[in-house]
Amino acid sequence: MKFIAIKAFVPERKTFIFVTLLAAMILAFSGFYPASGIAAKYSTTFLPPESFSNLAEEAGPAVVNIRTVKTIKGGGRVFRHFKKGPFGEDDPMRDFFDRFFDEDQKRDFKQRSLGSGFIIDKDGYIVTNNHVIDNADKIVVILNDEKEFDATIVGRDKNTDLALIKIEAKNDLPVLNFGDSDTLKVGQWVVAIGNPFGLEQTVTAGIVSAKGRVIGSGPYDDFIQTDASINPGNSGGPLIDMDGKVVGINTAIVAGGQGIGFAIPVNLAKNIITQLKSTGEVTRGWLGVGIQDISEEVADYYGIKEKKGVLVTEVFPGDPADSAGITPKDIILSVNGESVDSARELTGLIADTNVGDTIKIKVLRDGKTRTFKIKVAKREDAKISQKSTHKEKQEELGIRVADITPETARRFNLKDTKGVIVVGIDSDSKAAESGLKVQDIIKEVNHQAITSVKDLDKAISEVEAGGTVNLFVRRMNRGFLVIKITK
Repeated sequence: MKFIAIKAFVPERKTFIFVTLLAAMILAFSGFYPASGIAAKYSTTFLPPESFSNLAEEAGPAVVNIRTVKTIKGGGRVFRHFKKGPFGEDDPMRDFFDRFFDEDQKRDFKQRSLGSGFIIDKDGYIVTNNHVIDNADKIVVILNDEKEFDATIVGRDKNTDLALIKIEAKNDLPVLNFGDSDTLKVGQWVVAIGNPFGLEQTVTAGIVSAKGRVIGSGPYDDFIQTDASINPGNSGGPLIDMDGKVVGINTAIVAGGQGIGFAIPVNLAKNIITQLKSTGEVTRGWLGVGIQDISEEVADYYGIKEKKGVLVTEVFPGDPADSAGITPKDIILSVNGESVDSARELTGLIADTNVGDTIKIKVLRDGKTRTFKIKVAKREDAKISQKSTHKEKQEELGIRVADITPETARRFNLKDTKGVIVVGIDSDSKAAESGLKVQDIIKEVNHQAITSVKDLDKAISEVEAGGTVNLFVRRMNRGFLVIKITK
């Protein structure tokens, strides 16, 4: 047997390193290189879709451009502003301005605005924002194929900024279907379609940045925040998911805040749109109470160990809660067995309750739970605005106060019981900036003696906007102080 000696091939060091790295890269991009941790679980979640084209092509035809014309009587504020002249009342050219603008002031001024909307059925019903068509004399809907139709208002709801309009189009209209906004997750891809700045239809994409945002637009704030670009003219357009279903109605943007837009969750809008379509208005339930969240200060003041439930601050005489026996300082824990942890949550829950239904409300009073049966009434916003008085006055300064009761005096060891005690301060309010603190006792406002919450309301209301509210307060262990707040 013969043995053949074979000389082994030994690669140079540089060549070996290159081949090794190349092999590792091939394995990684071929899927054989194992991923680990978060990257392995969510590696596809953060990758954007290859294209949004198919989504835009399918959903785009159902999105419309809305143009409105509003008549401003007598030329509006613009002409009145210029008629004053550049030098005020003593302007030597005032006679000239009077003659020049007098005729223009008598003319009506046509204000035009733009918005978006989307078709929800083949009969021509279109969802948009209330602010898009509010007080409009004429509404024109322009379809994706550039056909124009005059539209009529079916119904609108100021509280949620939703409106339903209708066009009479004989052809077969494209429609968008509703999705489920409750299943949306932060980080999920969404697409906004609309007509920003009066341009033709525009598609932008982004992710859900947050849910449940409260931006102070109304009592039912529950917005979806997205970084999909939303600009003026996008209002009323749809926010759709990757299945092409509407999950939100684009509504608001933050002035000067790039990449911050808000949409009404479609699950909030569904019932409202159904009511608008059938009756032209929205009917909501009403208890007849003023409520607020339980802050740390309020929890401490009322001796609440856990910040669960909603505090009743006011009960309107003759309304359902008053008739059932609910009183101020009650803490509402649940409605029909469903727990509530915020004023917004309770407001929405009662609003969705049918008028005339009897509900069970569980409250905490003096450390003990009690259950009340209450027949829900119809919410009437005009009457509510007349009823709620002192809460609004206090909110102008960003404070919440309470009368000093024997119980309050005992709890805080107060010898001086004249005045009202501060039980809450909004962190970003004028009162907080001025240095007012919880447990301060307000004794005077602009030299007027304060002995009750009503006294405080009256004193604040007498100060004009921009005026100074001088609070003469007594602070525990500090004595008397004067706090100045600009109204």
